[in-house]
Amino acid sequence: MSKPIRKRKTVDPCPTCGLHRGRCICAQIPRLSLKTRVSLIIHAKEMKRTTNTGRLALHALENSTMVIRGQDRERVDLSHLLSAEFETYVLYPSPDAMDVEDLKPVKPVHFIIADGNWRQAGKVNQRHPELAHLPRVKIGGRNLAKHHLRKEHMAEGLSTLEAIALALGSVEGAAVRESLMALYQAKLKATLDGRPGKS
Repeated sequence: MSKPIRKRKTVDPCPTCGLHRGRCICAQIPRLSLKTRVSLIIHAKEMKRTTNTGRLALHALENSTMVIRGQDRERVDLSHLLSAEFETYVLYPSPDAMDVEDLKPVKPVHFIIADGNWRQAGKVNQRHPELAHLPRVKIGGRNLAKHHLRKEHMAEGLSTLEAIALALGSVEGAAVRESLMALYQAKLKATLDGRPGKS
């Protein structure tokens, strides 16, 4: 029996934007110094995916950090991310999550965001008791975009960069949102340009 044909992967991608070097968009990455902090909890498998957008967001955000999970069977302790200086929220659409647009913070905001598929994101939400007391927030509305970097299995599904753009836009303003969404669109266009018949 012949082996199934594997999807073609990007050869020698740019280590920053994940694109073929001929379509590199690193020159379009903004540098944003914001009061709002973002902590990206990324699954180890996402580190190898060229369609990942969370790491791209971190290159644009100076006040951000990344924690890698899923490298072994030991649960990563995220307690070190918590600080009384910030109002900290977990971005995850749990049943009790409030719309991020409804936030009225009195201190700088800190978003903890899982980067991975829905199953991996759910584990960050459920398996970290150190985060259990934190309020959950969500991005409201459906994703009506015609093209996506990956197949979305939920109507409200977004890439990590899109989710970060919308979350930050709710507390930092439209200019920040549009800057990050422009970066996402650049990534999307360059990726689709590399998929024959998909642009």
